Amino acid sequence: MNQSQIDTHVSTDTFAPADADPIAVSPIRAVNVASVPQRSPLRYPGGKTWLIPHIRFWLGQIDPASPLLIEPFAGGGIVSLTAVMEGLAERCIMAELDPDVAAFWQAALRSSPDLCDKVLRFRPTREAVEAVASIRPSDPVDHGFRTLVLNRTRRGGILAPGAAFSRAGENGKGVASRWYPETIVSRLREIAEHAHRIGFREADGIGLLEEFLGRAGTGSEYPSDPVVFADPPYTAGGKRAGKRLYAHNEIDHRRLFELLADSGTRFLMTYDRSSEIVALTQKYGFHAVQVTMKNTHHARIPELIITPEPVFVS
Repeated sequence: MNQSQIDTHVSTDTFAPADADPIAVSPIRAVNVASVPQRSPLRYPGGKTWLIPHIRFWLGQIDPASPLLIEPFAGGGIVSLTAVMEGLAERCIMAELDPDVAAFWQAALRSSPDLCDKVLRFRPTREAVEAVASIRPSDPVDHGFRTLVLNRTRRGGILAPGAAFSRAGENGKGVASRWYPETIVSRLREIAEHAHRIGFREADGIGLLEEFLGRAGTGSEYPSDPVVFADPPYTAGGKRAGKRLYAHNEIDHRRLFELLADSGTRFLMTYDRSSEIVALTQKYGFHAVQVTMKNTHHARIPELIITPEPVFVS
């Protein structure tokens, strides 16, 4: 990283004294999400909009741009969308195991005009939202629309069972406080413009990595030099957030580290800091830096950014 970039992004956040902590603080700060383009229509818990300056720097070091970015735990998909829309990767493949989230991405990528029409016609009263929530649609567009409605009207965008609807919301608007139809449609249309470069699988993320990393270079669908962005549900080290926020949250964290190590591929992985993840990082010889970010409750949370080789160094 050159000095001008560090001067622009330098962070003063610390988690522990430098001489006591083996993990350095990233020279790039976690940015306010309002300062980067909001490309995803989903309000995803644990979303990575704050990470975008790191993603830009990481992918920007790859010249020419990577032929394929694999995002095995897509969620709101902000990293894949940014990489494709900003020319940081030629194309991407996202995977998501949650059938509701998967339905949204299928509709957004394959039936955008119909989905946009539903968004523009919908009036998010409490009764209308409850009616959408009560039906389990079989039509793919209706299913994707249902996911979008619930995501935009539940507290924090949480889709896991038991999540509550927004009550007061912004300016006392309740369930309608995060329903901006024109903005949502604008994002959906931009996604549709790039859909030919965005692949999607309703699949287990580790299974997707095993498929692609094990067969890289054997055909047109398997480029010889893919890169991976992995943001798995935060359930390592006894963390409970992933269990509360996501319907599908079980993952073999050790297997993920092992798979990335064996493949030799370039990757960037994010994790909540825990002793288990620090130990795995050290075991496999990976490099980690720490970023302190604020969650929706303004608590300061240390996050790890893990790469096979040092990337974010002064």
